[in-house]
Amino acid sequence: MARYTEAVCKICRREGDKLYLKGDRCYTQKCALERRDYPPGEHGRRRRKVSDYALQLREKQKLRRMYGVLEKQFRIYCRKASRRRGLTGEILLQFLEGRLDNVVYRAGFCPSRASARQMVGHGHFRVNGRRVDIPSYLVSPDDVVEARPKESTKQWIKRFSKTSARRPLPEWLSVDVENYKATVLRLPKREEIAVTVDESSVIELYSK
Repeated sequence: MARYTEAVCKICRREGDKLYLKGDRCYTQKCALERRDYPPGEHGRRRRKVSDYALQLREKQKLRRMYGVLEKQFRIYCRKASRRRGLTGEILLQFLEGRLDNVVYRAGFCPSRASARQMVGHGHFRVNGRRVDIPSYLVSPDDVVEARPKESTKQWIKRFSKTSARRPLPEWLSVDVENYKATVLRLPKREEIAVTVDESSVIELYSK
């Protein structure tokens, strides 16, 4: 699987928005976007004409990079969303929010989606009592996500509890902090998904 290995702060600067890829650093003045709010590279400060296609592409890239999804998998999500009844853009966001690594991140068990993806991949979490090590696993309403009962896993979660406390807990999740357990109450609504992305532009880009 392809993996981005360069500085993730460059991604936020390129997209011109905070994607919260660095955990605790994103909430401080050390955030690269706070210090240099222009794209990276020697031509980053130049003003350019932006076409409709470029705007749609940037929205797509922002959403894909925020959730750490590769292009092929992102296309699959868009295709599945278009086949369901309802608003395609909202359904797409529900797919992305329902990923196990995102649920672990939203529940406050990890400082970033990247670390949540790593923890899930290493088998530190269970879904309904069953070990799941697939970050893209889609949870359903009433599913219970919990950390494995090993002390090393609990110590990891405690270590980043301060960072997690800065993020508001979504209403579609119920979290038992003491037992390191999160219950999916329902699918999230669009207004409950805290992403500054125009999802309609993304759908329009793929419908061409």
